[in-house]
Amino acid sequence: MTDRRLWIGEPELPEFPPNLAVMLNQNADRFDTSPIFQQPDNGSYRQLSWSQFRRDVCSIQQVLIERGLKRGERVAILSPNRKEMLETELAIMSLGGVAVPIFSGYPADKADELVKFCRPSMVVVSDDAQLGKLQTSSELKAILHFDAITSDASGNAVSFAEMMEVSVDSNEISGSDVSADDVCLMMYTSGTMGKPKCVQLTHKNILSQQAAMKVLWNLDHNDRFLSYLPWHHSFGGIYEKYAAIYNGAVLSLEDGFGKDIDLLVANWRKVKPTAFFSVPRIYQEIMTLVLQDKEIEQLFFHDDLRFVFTAAAPLPQNISDMFEARNIPVYEGYGLTETTPCCTITDPNLKREMGVVGKPISGVAISLSDENEILVRGPNVMKGYFNNPEETSKVLINDGWFRTGDLGQFTDTGLKLISRKDRIFKLSNAEKVVPTEIENLMVKDCPYLSHAFVSGSGEDHPVILLFPNKKMFSKLADPGQITNGCECPGGFNELSDCLGHCLKKMNDKLEAKYSCVSGAMLLDYELSIENEELTPSMKLAPNVVGRVFKANIEFLHGKGDEPQDKVYIINMEQ
Repeated sequence: MTDRRLWIGEPELPEFPPNLAVMLNQNADRFDTSPIFQQPDNGSYRQLSWSQFRRDVCSIQQVLIERGLKRGERVAILSPNRKEMLETELAIMSLGGVAVPIFSGYPADKADELVKFCRPSMVVVSDDAQLGKLQTSSELKAILHFDAITSDASGNAVSFAEMMEVSVDSNEISGSDVSADDVCLMMYTSGTMGKPKCVQLTHKNILSQQAAMKVLWNLDHNDRFLSYLPWHHSFGGIYEKYAAIYNGAVLSLEDGFGKDIDLLVANWRKVKPTAFFSVPRIYQEIMTLVLQDKEIEQLFFHDDLRFVFTAAAPLPQNISDMFEARNIPVYEGYGLTETTPCCTITDPNLKREMGVVGKPISGVAISLSDENEILVRGPNVMKGYFNNPEETSKVLINDGWFRTGDLGQFTDTGLKLISRKDRIFKLSNAEKVVPTEIENLMVKDCPYLSHAFVSGSGEDHPVILLFPNKKMFSKLADPGQITNGCECPGGFNELSDCLGHCLKKMNDKLEAKYSCVSGAMLLDYELSIENEELTPSMKLAPNVVGRVFKANIEFLHGKGDEPQDKVYIINMEQ
């Protein structure tokens, strides 16, 4: 660190391929019959070799060329993670087109809106259900589909099976002359605080990240990834996916997509991943099973597991401790879609600290503004927001710096996150409250909670909504593996009492007494991505949660009747 306001990543960023086509061809030559990808098929994993992958991509590119896709044109993709999506997306990007993956779980109106906004020349869908969400136009050059569809009103549909039958003259993936600075991927942000924006990312953005990662860990073709993170989101669709592809490791699809923990465990048993990328909520679910079943504990912490990576939200301390006790390195990172996404990574040799997300990766510089907003500069910073010059000018400022909207501070062990700027609110006495600080304190040591939400703008004191980790009630956990002092509640009533004690302790610890929580409610409810209460990376979406549970919040502030839903008002006077 050169001074209090600037921190430059070391060592120097090594060289990397100029574009995706060059990288993929180099790897296909090098790894040939080794697998690039595998997905479940009739109880086992079916592998896709690098050589077959290259042949498939060449065939897809031939169809794209025949259908008139030009460089720089956009192709919207609506599909859950699958082999066909991986090959089609990389065919588009390598060729010089721009892939625009969109969450397949969105309702029809939102999916159609996002597709129209990116102005695609083609659309890719997995099946009838995804196609049915769109008001398709005959102006599209093609509608590519993976599974059979029942109608083709536009007359321009092409099936994946048809694409695989196309013969090609060359076995080289096209696009080796594409500029490193050309946009190849557009991703919609999670939109935790508002409407998603469409981020434009280049070949250099993506490949510079992986060159920086090579400095930190030595991944190779012997490594195995078990991947549930969605590819329409930057954590899974850029950071994890390309970590595997760039290094020749095998990317294994977790076909439960993180929604079925029992299926994830079954897939874990088959793959035995050496590296695992996840958000804290899934680690929490896995550790719930680990606490309850010795066999699962041995399965999860198998001998080949080299490290785990966590991002999107702070990893609870009790979970971090379980990895540390077994000498499994835990890397935590920080970044945004606009930074492709990683900016900093923790050193697993240092004791993890709540909120500390490490030092800048190679090639990246971190600075703090006078207001302590985190600024980022480097080859990972986006080109701008698509068709949104006003928002682009707000965040891309002088000398290539990107304004993240996050507040932070430098510490001896790394950058510490404070809060999103727009989440901080003022009480009626004009004092400022950082809600994430309180939320993190509540969930960091409690395996019985999945999320917390603090509200109180314009009120005398903050209040808090608490959402349980219901799976902790399925079996009795081993008290010896839970945070000291935990009463291991057996149900919601007991948890409500337990949380009353925890909230009192938390209030006693808060230095700023105006931040003390005055009311709390435990809800028998699980937040979901489908209801947009969680982002695709399973971060809490404050605006949505605040709107959905407005009546609950107002009741805690003494402004309405007690909600009729199944809730538990927590006694704060214990």
